[in-house]
Amino acid sequence: MSDGKRESGAVPLPVLTRLKLFLSELITYLTTRSDGSLNRRLFNLLDLKASAPSTKLIDTSHVTTSDITVDPSRNLWFRLFTPASSTSTSTSAPVPLIVYFHGGGFSKYAPDSKVFDHLCSHLAARVPAVVASVNYRLAPDHKHPCQYEDGFDVLRFIDARPSLVNADIGRCFVGGDSAGGNIAHHVTVRAVEEVEQFGVMRIVGLLGLQPFFGGEERTESEVRLTKVPGRMDRYWRDFLPEGSDRDHPAANVWGTGRDVTDLLRFPPCLVVVGGRDPLQDWQRRYVEWLRTCGKRVLVVHYPNAFHAFYAFPELPDFHLFLHDVASFVREQLNSC
Repeated sequence: MSDGKRESGAVPLPVLTRLKLFLSELITYLTTRSDGSLNRRLFNLLDLKASAPSTKLIDTSHVTTSDITVDPSRNLWFRLFTPASSTSTSTSAPVPLIVYFHGGGFSKYAPDSKVFDHLCSHLAARVPAVVASVNYRLAPDHKHPCQYEDGFDVLRFIDARPSLVNADIGRCFVGGDSAGGNIAHHVTVRAVEEVEQFGVMRIVGLLGLQPFFGGEERTESEVRLTKVPGRMDRYWRDFLPEGSDRDHPAANVWGTGRDVTDLLRFPPCLVVVGGRDPLQDWQRRYVEWLRTCGKRVLVVHYPNAFHAFYAFPELPDFHLFLHDVASFVREQLNSC
C-alpha cells in the first residue's frame, strides 16, 4: 500500500448528511455557553448512546460489545468490540488488537456515543480486529496530561490481562480520530520509549484519522476552511496546561525540534487527510516531520472529506476509509 489520493470531483453532500451537519451545529450552538465553555450536562443529554453488552450485524459479520472497567476512581474504562472471527475455533491466527481513542476536542463524547460505537463496530468487522475504545478523562475538568496517562494505563492494563480481549496483543495497533489521533500519537511515543514496562504487547502500527495538531501560526487551510474562528483555539485552551499556548509540544509535536530517530520501535503510521478539513496543513506537517525522522508514514487523501466525515456512514469516503485501514493493517501484519 502506498500514498494515495482518492480521485473524485466535487460532489454535493447527500441530503441526509446535510441534515446531520445542521443538527450537529445546532447541538454545538445549544451546548456552548456565552463564554465559549461547554454545558456538559446538556451535551450529555443530547449525545445519543449505545448500550452494551450487545451483538450487532455489520455487513455479514457479527460484532459483540462489552464494557471493561480499568479504574473506577477516574471512570477509566473501555468498550470492547469483538468480531465473530476472533471467537472462532478455527486454527487461523487470532485477530490483532486496535486500541482506539475517540475524537471530540479532548472534551466531548465517549466510547458509548452512538457515532463511535458505530465506527468501532465497523472497524472490528471490516479489518477484522478486536477494538478497545477508551473512555479517557475529559477537558477542561481534566487537563493535559490526564488523557495521555489514561491511554497508557489502558495499554498496561490489557498487557497484564491479555485473555480479557481475546486478541493477539503482540500485534497491537493504536489509533484515533481528531483529538483521539493526537492522544494515539503521544501514547504510542511513551509506550515505545518505555517498552520495558510491557510483557506481551507490542505496537506494530499507528492509525491517525485526521489527527488534531496545531500551533500559534494560522495555516492556509485553517483560514480558508474554518467556519467558526476560535473554536479549535478553545479546545486547546481547555486541554493544555494553564499558561500554555498552542506551540506546546502536545499540540505542536515538531515545534520543539525534537527528533524521534532514537525511537527505533516507533511504528509505521497511516494518516488520513481530508481535502475539506481545516486541520489538513497540520496533518501534512506531522507526516513530513515523521518522515524527516526516518519513520514510515502512509497517507491517504480524500479530496471531498470534511473533518469528522467518519461519523457519516452514508458517505462513500466512510467505506473507502474502512478499506484503507484494513489494507494497512494487513500489510503490517504480513511484515511482522
